[in-house]
Amino acid sequence: MDINELKKELIRYGKIAGEKNLTPGISGNMSVRYEDKILITSSGSANGFLSEDEFSLIDFDGNFVDGNPKPSSEKMLHVRFYQMRPDINCILHMHSPALSSFAAAGIALDEPVMPENLFYFGQIPLAQYGLPSSIELVDRTALYFDRYDAVLMANHGVVVGAGDIKSAYLKLELAESYAQVIINTKVLGGASLLNSEQVKEIYALRG
Repeated sequence: MDINELKKELIRYGKIAGEKNLTPGISGNMSVRYEDKILITSSGSANGFLSEDEFSLIDFDGNFVDGNPKPSSEKMLHVRFYQMRPDINCILHMHSPALSSFAAAGIALDEPVMPENLFYFGQIPLAQYGLPSSIELVDRTALYFDRYDAVLMANHGVVVGAGDIKSAYLKLELAESYAQVIINTKVLGGASLLNSEQVKEIYALRG
């Protein structure tokens, strides 16, 4: 895709995320790897209501290159994820309600409950709190980037990475649904956990 097509795709999936309340108000940010640079939403933009002038092109040092002159203040979080994971080409940082509830409660999604989530995520760990937009936040969250595609950020939200925009969105949607299911099981008395042999069988399918 050229840069204009990438913008349109981010606008499209940002709108879908907004319609499903995965990115409320002016919160979160999205990016995609573009050649040797990063296309990222601009500071103060709303993921669900993006326009084509709300994107910034930055380099892998976080420096502004082109487009909107105010890239997201969380740009270094994206930079670090891409640097650590050559297989990641799209990153979504959202404050979706169910996942953010676990982040706010300081609870990782690490119990073996549903096969799909074990297959796609293994676990969704919880990174320690860091001030939004700070290098401390980047450092603490990046501790998990080498092993996990989705990481909860304490008292903040979630960051999800994947090989393309559609896959990143679908992982976000799946993770949010999983978080909501776990909340529902708490109301019903707790989830029935898969045993170690069942977990091994699921991990074996991942190859």
